[in-house]
Amino acid sequence: MPKLGVAVKRILVGRPQRSDRLSHNLLPKRVALPVFASDAMSSVAYAPEEIFLTLSAGGIGAYVYSPWVGLAIVVVMLTVVTSYRQNVHAYPSGGGDYEVATVNLGPRAGLTVASALLVDYTLTVAVSISSAAANIGALIPWVADHKVEFAVGAIVVLTAVNLRGIRESGVAFAIPTYAFIAGIAAMIIWGFTRILLGDHILAESAGFQLAPDGEDHTGILLVLLVLRSFTQGAAALTGVEAISNGVPAFRKPKSRNAAATLLMLGGISVVMFSGLVTLALITGAKMAEDPAGQLVGAPAGYVQQTLVAQLADAVFSNFRPGFFFVIVFTALILVLAANTAYNGFPVLGSILSQDRYLPRQLHTRGDRLAFSNGILVLAGVAVVLVVGFQADVTRLIALYTVGVFTSFTLSQSGMLRHWHRLLAVETEPGARRRMRRSQIINGFGAIMTGVVLVIVLITKFTRGAWIAIAGMVVFYVLMQAIRKHYDRVSAELVAGEGDGVLPSRNHAIVLVSTLHKPTLRAVAYARATRPDQLEAVTVNVDEADTKKLMLEWEKRKIPVTLKVIESPYREITKPVLDYVKRIRSSNPRDVVTVFIPEYVVGHWWEQILHNQSALRLKGRLLFQPGVMVTSVPWQLESSERAAARRPELAPGSVRRGYEATKPVGAASAPVPAEPVKSEPVKRSP
Repeated sequence: MPKLGVAVKRILVGRPQRSDRLSHNLLPKRVALPVFASDAMSSVAYAPEEIFLTLSAGGIGAYVYSPWVGLAIVVVMLTVVTSYRQNVHAYPSGGGDYEVATVNLGPRAGLTVASALLVDYTLTVAVSISSAAANIGALIPWVADHKVEFAVGAIVVLTAVNLRGIRESGVAFAIPTYAFIAGIAAMIIWGFTRILLGDHILAESAGFQLAPDGEDHTGILLVLLVLRSFTQGAAALTGVEAISNGVPAFRKPKSRNAAATLLMLGGISVVMFSGLVTLALITGAKMAEDPAGQLVGAPAGYVQQTLVAQLADAVFSNFRPGFFFVIVFTALILVLAANTAYNGFPVLGSILSQDRYLPRQLHTRGDRLAFSNGILVLAGVAVVLVVGFQADVTRLIALYTVGVFTSFTLSQSGMLRHWHRLLAVETEPGARRRMRRSQIINGFGAIMTGVVLVIVLITKFTRGAWIAIAGMVVFYVLMQAIRKHYDRVSAELVAGEGDGVLPSRNHAIVLVSTLHKPTLRAVAYARATRPDQLEAVTVNVDEADTKKLMLEWEKRKIPVTLKVIESPYREITKPVLDYVKRIRSSNPRDVVTVFIPEYVVGHWWEQILHNQSALRLKGRLLFQPGVMVTSVPWQLESSERAAARRPELAPGSVRRGYEATKPVGAASAPVPAEPVKSEPVKRSP
């Protein structure tokens, strides 16, 4: 990497950390809460709003169902949190829903869960960042007019922070997360206090009338509308599963700390969600999918603010700093909520990579002990979603919750089988009672999440959920294909009885274009390997140059036969390939070793000017069975100067505690040729 690139990387990412520092990056509960639970807690910033937005299609009369919708979501949330507390105790390795489903329901169910979670994590980033742009737009008009640009920039910043490592990102995000909790709690408490003291608090939209969207929402259509509002509000549950995937990142005792963090998450989320829904009803806040057409009485040019912004404006009408505090930290928590996905997606990708369902590169930790490749993949997909949906929260949420409730349902079903299997062998009465209790909890969770999943599929399929399902299918098929490839390669590489048999002879060939130092080094090295037969080969593309080479070869008395291959069409690659094939066909049990001199350059643009023929030849020769290709490097002065400017580090050497090595080629020197009797120059047709 160029010196400038190294400097930029160190500024953005920081100094590399050794592998034995991994234990120092484990998280206490106070840091783990903002790292893993920020998504679920931040969902209260837009989940209540989505309930009212969806119900607005039925007019003001449909708002009467909002408390019941909110209550149903609270019941499901408490059920899911309680169920996942069983998961983290039973499966603390970090596989989460994927491991539970794979172990208890089989690889296909596990892969379905993995596909659902990968889609859900990418949508978490897109939805959270887009919602943050909407909230910040309430304060800064420029952001409202440039939501996509803001969202993409926020994803880039968040990616850079996470590349610095999980502990650093957790500490950096702790203050905004706790500030958001304090701000929402203060708004709810102060709002109810003012109401109890007799203040008449009204939202800015309280005086407007809310007209239906034109459809007759009665009978079955009303039922579907209420169910759709439920599924939109169920976005508040997203992120709960991240803690079960991140158990290894907790300090010991890992399972107990993870379960305690889940309990804190559930309690805080339920209180904030319920408080916002209740406060919205009391203040008369109205949210419309089509403000211009549905809000009767709104002034011309009225811009609809988010629900949190309307409530903060009403509650803190006599204390503006409180309004700004809530809006700023709501926007920040929505940006940081994506951090849950930045911790969940790379870990899940690493586990899937270890199981050979994703490329091996996703299993490797970066300089800061984070799964850097997984972080970059997540950021790339999230940017595509944000740009493709123009950072529209309502459109993105339509894709949301399908994946998360798929994983919820399969995970809880897997836990049912887990307890059934343990009960079959457990005889101690106390342990059996505990298992029965856990089985009942997970069974209730499976039923509740399964019902929600069916409702989501019915109400959201045509509104965009099919895109999420298509994404899950793509991930599923792709991972199956990757696994089949790795399995096929593994089977192909299994050593057999006769695979260690030595070849009969080694026929070595040194490719020559010009007689210079790199050629002499290649010839000397080839001779040092002591092959059974050694020859130098050049391709005659220019008669004058070939004659000059032959004369210099004889003049230097080089003790290796020089063979000239004719090329009437001035090709280089094909004549060499044909010659190697002839040797192989005449002696199938022989191995052919081709030595290719190459330049080592110090600048990227020098690579364009050199080694092109060598690269083409290597690329073709590697596909020939029984042919070994050896590159013999010659370091140009530019490469030596570049190496002297910085020590060369082997991949992962810093993390393993090794010191910098000498620059590549710094101590190398050409092997001197032995002065023996020369051999004649031959021509090959």
